[in-house]
Amino acid sequence: MCSWCPQQFRKEGLINNVDPNILEHAIQNAELVSAVNSKLPPIFSLKHLSHLTNVDYALLRSVVERKQTEPYKVFRLNKRGKKHQKRGFRIICIPDPFLMDVQRWISKKILSCGSVHSASFAYAENCKIMTAATLHRKCRWMLKLDVKNFFESFSEISAYRVFRSFGYQPLISFELSRLCTRLGEPTLNRTRPKWLANKKKYKVISNYTNRRMGHLPQGAPTSPMLSNLAMKEFDGEIAEIAQKNNLVYSRYADDLCLSTTDKQFNRNKAKKVIRSIYIKMREIGLAPNITKTQIITPGARKIVLGLLVDGGTPKLSREFRSKLRMHFYYLKHVNIGPALHAKNREFDSVLGLKNHIEGLISYAKQIDPEYASHCYEQINSIEWPL
Repeated sequence: MCSWCPQQFRKEGLINNVDPNILEHAIQNAELVSAVNSKLPPIFSLKHLSHLTNVDYALLRSVVERKQTEPYKVFRLNKRGKKHQKRGFRIICIPDPFLMDVQRWISKKILSCGSVHSASFAYAENCKIMTAATLHRKCRWMLKLDVKNFFESFSEISAYRVFRSFGYQPLISFELSRLCTRLGEPTLNRTRPKWLANKKKYKVISNYTNRRMGHLPQGAPTSPMLSNLAMKEFDGEIAEIAQKNNLVYSRYADDLCLSTTDKQFNRNKAKKVIRSIYIKMREIGLAPNITKTQIITPGARKIVLGLLVDGGTPKLSREFRSKLRMHFYYLKHVNIGPALHAKNREFDSVLGLKNHIEGLISYAKQIDPEYASHCYEQINSIEWPL
């Protein structure tokens, strides 16, 4: 059922002496949105969005104009890995409370109404790791690819196109895209023409002029679904490449996986498919993380999103179980315990370590609930410092 009623809107507008021509124009724009999905809320202006989200208009305007002090708390989060390995970091951007509220509203009310490609298994309702892994069970060959700086590869143009696809008018689509992106520090990549806007497009509202374009920040509640929706056409193209080569394809955020049971498949075909995917990535501004590209041959272990798929049912790997067993051993060790173990594993705090382990158990619960239940008993039996 449509939650917005044009007749009621027209009636209230006339009662408040709004110009009938303005009312009809607004209704026509709203119907373009409703035609895409009746659950989508019509948004006529930034001030209207301020009313819908109960967030001050001046704050929203300042973000769109890119003139407010940084509306994100930005910090680096070290990637987990072995001590002898070179470890990178992620730039995490947590929106200020008012912007967090708006982005959550956009994610819940707008982005949740979008549909992603069937090959995408992250950030969408009812999408589970188990489902993605099951797609590749008993395969002979497997190709695994990864995207560098996934979220930051999508500019405000990508976000704008998503909002336009929902039927929103150009101006509000632009303003929504600005609210969902961040103007990051200048980098070698962000000084390229792709990240520089054409000033001629901003003649109507001079305060919106900004040559540099923003990107999806990792940590914003809108970034996951926006990236998924922006990848829909790409996913379709890769699915076609997969089908032509008798492969199945899945994508979980920045992790791409293709596999086949075809006995005629070989390494040369694998390299050809990978080159084709690299080309498609670069066409939309993505950069492959070449160091993580893998061609896994028959006889080798096949792992998808941490799950072993060699057999008929995906299952937790031996390494995953060993990792949890190691954590519990040191956490319960009389001479180590939570504080020292957190320090030895280079966590910033004991709470960070606990959250990490609980995340692993939550992941295990999707695959093996009985095993996860045993792990919950273990972690709950530990005396965590206050």
